[in-house]
Parts: sequence; structure tokens; C-alpha cells
Amino acid sequence: MARDTLAILDGSTFVVSDRRGDIDADPDQPHGLFFRDTRFLSRWRLTVGGRPLDILSTDDVDYFSAQFFLVPPTGTIYRNPSLSVIRWRFVSEGFHEDLLVMNHSPEPVTVDLRLEAGSDFADLFEVKDALQKAGTTYAEVRDAFTLVLGYRREDFVRETAISSSAEPDDLSETGMGFAVEIEPRGRWQTCIEVVPTAGEHAGTLKYDHDSFGHAHPNMAQSLEDWVEGAPALETDWDDLRHAYAKSLVDLAALRFYPDFAPGQSVPAAGLPWFMTLFGRDSLMTSYQALPFAPELATTTLRVLAAKQGAKQDDFRDEEPGRILHELRVGELTHFGERPHSPYYGTADATPLWLVLLEEAYRWTGDAGLVTELEPNARAALEWIDTYGNRRGDGFLWFERRNTETGLENQCWKDSWNSILFADGSMSALPRATCELQGYVYDAKARIAGLAREVWGDAALAERLEAQAAELKARFNDAFWIPDRGCFALALDGEGRQVDSLTSNIGHLLWSGIVDDDKVDAIAEHLLGERLFSGWGVRTMAEGEGGYNPIEYHNGTVWPHDNGFIALGLAR
Repeated sequence: MARDTLAILDGSTFVVSDRRGDIDADPDQPHGLFFRDTRFLSRWRLTVGGRPLDILSTDDVDYFSAQFFLVPPTGTIYRNPSLSVIRWRFVSEGFHEDLLVMNHSPEPVTVDLRLEAGSDFADLFEVKDALQKAGTTYAEVRDAFTLVLGYRREDFVRETAISSSAEPDDLSETGMGFAVEIEPRGRWQTCIEVVPTAGEHAGTLKYDHDSFGHAHPNMAQSLEDWVEGAPALETDWDDLRHAYAKSLVDLAALRFYPDFAPGQSVPAAGLPWFMTLFGRDSLMTSYQALPFAPELATTTLRVLAAKQGAKQDDFRDEEPGRILHELRVGELTHFGERPHSPYYGTADATPLWLVLLEEAYRWTGDAGLVTELEPNARAALEWIDTYGNRRGDGFLWFERRNTETGLENQCWKDSWNSILFADGSMSALPRATCELQGYVYDAKARIAGLAREVWGDAALAERLEAQAAELKARFNDAFWIPDRGCFALALDGEGRQVDSLTSNIGHLLWSGIVDDDKVDAIAEHLLGERLFSGWGVRTMAEGEGGYNPIEYHNGTVWPHDNGFIALGLAR
């Protein structure tokens, strides 16, 4: 997001505005109030005397709240404003906004205050892709205090209710206005509530207000409880202390509560596009957070197991045993114009689910969880050996069945141009990327231990150990490029080694699939000048044909990627 924007969120609801608190959506600014994959406000603009306000300061108070200190412009540097305006905003399923206007002069003033409101009710995919709406928007004044913005397309209805605690002097389909008389040194205030309704799902403003401008989240687990539940850090390194505290708060902000799992939170993939259940990202975040918030792993495993693939559905790339990629509930998904209900087009979530199951057992000792999810684990293993092993060579391959809206690349580098040769040319589908083989190796080696220790199935354990050993041997032979002293990024559909040097090789160290005699060469590449930027390991090495330091997967530095690389180097 741009540096002049501010995002505050709670679960899958978030507000993106400018630094004065205004929302003014356009193709370059994904501003808005977003709830259940729909933008419920695309315009929210506060003016005094018909003019936008100037910013004194903006405070990100909590991940779910912010306050904006504003003044009306005077038009000259020689005259200071005599009014100030404070907006306090609290996001839950919608948002509550406290609005305070203060008169600092010894004379009474008349203030023409107006809130302009509007909504395009864009599906999140429409926001990303600038698509046109198929339904009809409407706006109506429901009573003296309430404006309702709405959208209808057949049985798909979305509404935004906007109400004020003070009766507006002017309430219309485009917003509400207040003609306010403020005494000398006096103040005026009102509370605005913006509540979205998505079909049967009405937003709930879950905050307890003890005074004007102050609120506390009324949720199952407060932020304070969340932080106190994590391990305490004792250190004399002040920077580390602050980084740890901020990381816990950021992780709390990413908690997402799926409809089908009431009260259970899993980590979403991030703002603004991915505040939803996302197989790979939820699994990777839960894995890395296990020492600090092990409950995320437990709920992520259960929630993803509940939506594990049960049939073959080409539109959704669903196959029995496959772990989902992404779940959406917006308009385009509702009408079958996008396959995300859920969409299963990822090859890595299934082995990573198995890895997380075993790692969670290591940290928690919860044999009951491992027993409960045994059928799901067996189904995941079956998917790897059948649908994933589409060429019968023991490697995990991917190729989309849905060629119109499915993902071409179904690995973590899932942009269309991420699997390139060293000269920058495109590889052919299907593809078997190197890190996927490492995930499968690790998953089978780990689940062998669970099969023997928890499920009492020695035959399965022996079979998995044999498969893992065979995969490791075949991988080190088929993917190694002697001339480059590294592993290929992938094998492609024409049997070629995709020879570009990328960060994926660091995941191989983490999984343990690398032969001992190749480990040093991989580590040298990862920390060499071409891959290591000083800020982290680049997704693609400088000098490769497809390298671009600001390309999504071909040169940028990704935190989660570097997290697994660090684990691999430590191993």
C-alpha cells in the first residue's frame, strides 16, 4: 500500500483510508471498508465548509483503531485555524467513528460539517482487476438518523447502514450534513456507526465504549490476553524486545475467523488482498509461530482438514485429499465466476499440512489431535502419491485443470512468470518445482514417525521411510546441475531442468532433502552476492534472465521465504 494510506482491521474486516481518515477509492488506491470479500464503502469524505481537512497527525493506536487530528485549512500561512477536528475510528465488523469538533476561539462559530458516503460494492476480485459490476446499486434514507447504501444482483444483496447519534440537518442519498453552532471554547460531537450486511451475515460492532473516543475490543480473546499468553521475553537488547512485542500484535491482527469454524482463529495471508483462509500462508505462518502461539497451528490444521478436497472438480482444481488454496465468499464466487468456494489450486499446501501436523505434535505433545486427524493425513498422503505424482516418477507435479481462472503456477511463487530459465525464457507445464519435492520428503519422513508412535501402523511407517529415501536419492540426481553447483528451480513438462538460481534452494535445506556433499554449495549461493541483498535473500539471483528487483517473485525479498531459508541454514 502507498505510504499515505492507513489500514486498520479486525478479522476479515478492514478499512483502508488516507492519513486524514477519508476513503476515496480509485484504480490505484484500494481504499474502502471491506467485509466478507466486498467493499462496503468506496467513499467516506469529511469536509468543513465544503473543503477537505488538513492533517496535524495520525496515530495508529491499535491494529483495530486509529485517531486522526485534523484542522480546516485557512488558505494562508499567516492565519492559524481556530477549529480542530478529531476522528476516532474502531473497526470490527464495520466501524464506529467518534467525531469531535472543538472551537478554540473566544467567539461562537457556525460549522458546516459534511460526511459524503458512497459504495460501489465491488467484489475484491473486481477491485484488483478493475471489473465492471453486473448488478444495481441503490441508496435510501431509512429514518431521520440513517442512510442505507445497497446493491442487488438476483439473490445477492449487500447493504451498508450509516447512522449518527446526532440528528443530521441534511440527510440524503450521498451522505449527511450538520450545521453546528459551537460556543466559545466549546465542542460538538457525534458517533457514527457503519454496519455492513452481507446476506444473512450482519456486521456487529463489538466494542464496549466507556467514554467518548475510547473503546475496548469485546472479543473472545482480547489483545492483552493474546500477548500475555505468549512466552515472556527477557533480554537487554531493546530492539529485540520491541520487535517481539510488535510481532505478537501484528500476528494478532492477522487472526481470521472462518464462518464454518466459530470461535476458531487462523492466520490470514495479509492486507489488503488476502484477509481470508489461505492454505499455504496459514500453514507457513502457523509453523513459524508454533513456539509463541501454538493454538494457531491446532486450529489451522482442523479448519483446513474440514475443507479437504473430497471429489474431482476441474473448475476448482479440487481432488480427493487435497488441501485448499484460497476461500472467498464474494459476489464473483457466489455466481461461479471465480472458483474460490474454495479453490484448491496449490501443490504445496497438502505436504505442508502434513509437516505442520507433525511439528505441532513435537511442540504440544497432543496425540489426540494426531489421532483425530489421521484420516485427513492418510488422504493427504494418497493425494501426493496419485494426483500429485501425475507422471508416475515419484515427483510432485502441478498443472491446472481450470485453464481460464485457475493458477498456472501452483507453488508458493504462484505468479504466471515465476518459473523461468536462466536466460529468462518460459518453462513448460506441467512443472515440478524443487521445494515441493523437499516438502514431500519432509512430510513422509515426519508422518512415518507419527504412524509408528501414535497410530501404531509400523507398515505405513516403513513404507513412508522407504519412499522418502528413494525420493531423496532421485531428487539429488534429477535436479542437481553440476555446472552451476546448485539445484534446478524445477523440472518442466518437456523434461528440462529449469536452471535459474532462486531462493527455493533454501527451502531444500530446511526440508532436509539435500545430500551432505551439496549443502555447502547451497549455503554459499544463498549468502553470495547474487542472491543475498543485504536485506535478505532475493527470490531470484541478480544476473538471471528474469531478474527484476521489484518483480513479485523474480528478485524481491520475502520475509516468510527468508524465515525458512534461515531455518535451513541453521539446520
